[in-house]
Amino acid sequence: MILDSTYKNKDHKQLLLDVVGEPFTFLESLKMKGIGSKRMIINDVSPNLNTYLNTVSDINYANIELRKSGILIFINKGLQNFTWAIPYYQLVIYKTNGASIHAQGKFVHFKNNITFKENKLFFKKMLDQKIKYDAEYNFQPF
Repeated sequence: MILDSTYKNKDHKQLLLDVVGEPFTFLESLKMKGIGSKRMIINDVSPNLNTYLNTVSDINYANIELRKSGILIFINKGLQNFTWAIPYYQLVIYKTNGASIHAQGKFVHFKNNITFKENKLFFKKMLDQKIKYDAEYNFQPF
């Protein structure tokens, strides 16, 4: 689900709480040594996400925030901001030339450059949170 988050909206706040859960508290984020990524360059997106990117040859940026039940990807398009909410059970991450996040029939591929390398620990933290979530809600019989 992608929301226009340029302006505050109470309905969007409740919707995000329902989809990806509550944000981490200040103490939890300090214990985790941060819950947000640095800004990364978007290399490629799925065709149904093209409307959320700059049409001219500007560089497109995004960053990621961890939540208790999912992640939020913030995409900047000029003066507009868009938020893509992805619950952990829909999240798939591929390590290709950079990183690719897939969910809900869409994907975002981040460029493999110095900003991506600075976020290496963040991606590890995100995978750890996904594994913890999957272990908590594991319904498969052994």
